[in-house]
Amino acid sequence: MNKLSSLAIAVAFGFAGHAFAADNTGMSKDAYKEAKDKIEAQYKSDKAACDPMKGNAKDVCKAEAKGKEKVAKAELEAQYKPSSHNEEKAKMAKADADYDVAKEKCEDQKGSAKSACKKDAKTAHDSAKSQAKADAKAAAPADKDKKS
Repeated sequence: MNKLSSLAIAVAFGFAGHAFAADNTGMSKDAYKEAKDKIEAQYKSDKAACDPMKGNAKDVCKAEAKGKEKVAKAELEAQYKPSSHNEEKAKMAKADADYDVAKEKCEDQKGSAKSACKKDAKTAHDSAKSQAKADAKAAAPADKDKKS
């Protein structure tokens, strides 16, 4: 499977996530299991697509596949059990996945460019994590209101 179709699937999961989160009723256990199985199958397919690659390109490809799987599973959990905590976990998974891929991409560089690349990746990661925590903190009172 090529990267474009993998990206299309990831986008579809993203839109599906927003649709489920919008009604805030969660999803059935069967639908959850089916979606989880699809995510795992997609991961295996994406990882297999990395096999013919060589060197750091292969490492980047594997990091992208693993990151996409982790993000999809976290988003699925947020759909299955909607809460600000699970939304935060999904955003954290996205930040971690982006960071892991960025670090792998930095490996292609040398010397100070490599150091700067890794520093930029770390800064972006820290910023994304801070934003996820702030978003969760802002959404937490809304979660409490819904329970009351």
